[in-house]
Amino acid sequence: MPNAIVVGAGPAGALLAYLLARRGVPVTLLERQTDFSREFRGEVLMPSGIAALHEAGLRQQLGALPNLSIRTVEIFRGERRVVAIPLDGFETPPRVVPQPAMLEMFVAEAARFPGFKLERGVTVRDLIYEKDRVAGVHADTLEGPRDYRGAFVIACDGRASAIRKHSSLPQDRIMQGFDVVWGHVPGHFLDGRTARGYIGNGHLLIIYPSPEGHMQIGWVIDKGTFGDLKKIGADGWIGALAPHVSPDLRNFLVANKTGLAHPFLLDAVCDRLREWTAPGLLLIGDAAHPMSPVGAQGINVALRDAVVAANHLGRALIMHADEAMLDFAARNIQAERWPEIVTLQDMQQVGPRFVVSNSLLSRIVVSAPMIAFAKLLLGGFLARRLDPFLNGVTRGVMEQ
Repeated sequence: MPNAIVVGAGPAGALLAYLLARRGVPVTLLERQTDFSREFRGEVLMPSGIAALHEAGLRQQLGALPNLSIRTVEIFRGERRVVAIPLDGFETPPRVVPQPAMLEMFVAEAARFPGFKLERGVTVRDLIYEKDRVAGVHADTLEGPRDYRGAFVIACDGRASAIRKHSSLPQDRIMQGFDVVWGHVPGHFLDGRTARGYIGNGHLLIIYPSPEGHMQIGWVIDKGTFGDLKKIGADGWIGALAPHVSPDLRNFLVANKTGLAHPFLLDAVCDRLREWTAPGLLLIGDAAHPMSPVGAQGINVALRDAVVAANHLGRALIMHADEAMLDFAARNIQAERWPEIVTLQDMQQVGPRFVVSNSLLSRIVVSAPMIAFAKLLLGGFLARRLDPFLNGVTRGVMEQ
């Protein structure tokens, strides 16, 4: 049977490898790291991402992982809470799941199938071409250089994708004027089920609980200013935040400032390849369309990409389709996923213009009366506008 090479064991790659192996497709999953621990991995699953995992048959396995559901979102302007949004009415509220645990679950489930193979510590360097068609990858392994060949290569190696670089596929980049500084603070602030956002006056800070016993905190900064922030250290960071947060959060940060001693930068990138495919090759997830941090969409669209890719390519590989049919299946994946990616990326550009900006229009939009008014609309217009972030744009069902 034709085999698949999946490059990158992030959410898209690990889930896709599992789904292909479950179908009986021989699949080799190549991962650069020797484990799944990294400084930061997205861990907020929206209903759209949770639905993808349920469709993939992993409902029980997901429930067994460390997780917690966000039950309330509180929005502050400076020290004042202007709105609290309960999420209990959602059929599926957002859930925080540590990504390393989820990835280990994916590969453990995939390992139940004889056609699956995971190789860690493999750094892909370039593509192998035969008669203008991708036929595999050149890589460095812990034992030395090695070539991996397959009937089809799927790149899931993230926003710094080596395959994306070497494929030379055309792209459209959406310039971002901000970055996000991430850190975690030991201990739980509030009730362990509440997330907060502090907005206005050119600032945005979010804080939410993790099931691993700490609070995840992100501070939006102007792009290119992280170097200045590192120089002032944790005390300086807290001092800069103090005028823009509530006293209880300020006290919590001061009491736990050692947890903020080494914040790290998430470079905000948002772009998309105009073409995700070439003969013998498909790119999905951040390799095809890095998402802005706005709305916590990256992990969720990656999981949805994997489900759609498994539907089309899995079917073609099982049927021993010829090269033309495999390439046709890959193009259908982009065609099915394109409307959601474009819609979400366009939506991601709206919020920062008003929330992070310090313009007069921004001050009006994030003023207490406007936010309070927005609360009244949550059951109607605003809820419909936010629905794509929560539930996705397209509604698909995993093929069995």
